[in-house]
Amino acid sequence: MIRQARADDMDAILEVWLLASLQAHDFVPAAFWWQQQEQMRARYLPSAELWVCERGGEIQGFIALVDDYLAALFVRPDCQQNGIGKALLAMAKRLRRRLSLKVFSENDVAVHFYRQHGFAITEEGIDPGTGQPELCMGYQAC
Repeated sequence: MIRQARADDMDAILEVWLLASLQAHDFVPAAFWWQQQEQMRARYLPSAELWVCERGGEIQGFIALVDDYLAALFVRPDCQQNGIGKALLAMAKRLRRRLSLKVFSENDVAVHFYRQHGFAITEEGIDPGTGQPELCMGYQAC
């Protein structure tokens, strides 16, 4: 079930974010992700519109939207390949006719996923926090 996040979901959302970040971004030192947790809790997540996928009472994935920017789409590593990311992205597309996002260039799985779902690369750059190459991608509903 996909639903809007509640305040008491924050710990579970942070856990999903950390586990998925460590797995998907193994080209970034793990210490970086551990150090970002408090900033995520205090600054980034409260400023976003959050939606979660909950199954069996457990939050398995989430999206964070800031205006038309898809700031986050993360699924617990042990829950991936079950359609959760696809369902969350479909929810984002229902909520917004246009979406933009940034993804690390080395995250081939995510880049492929977004391309498969109608996103196109609009720009290339460098993530200021990690120094890693990143892609800006965009989606426009027909």
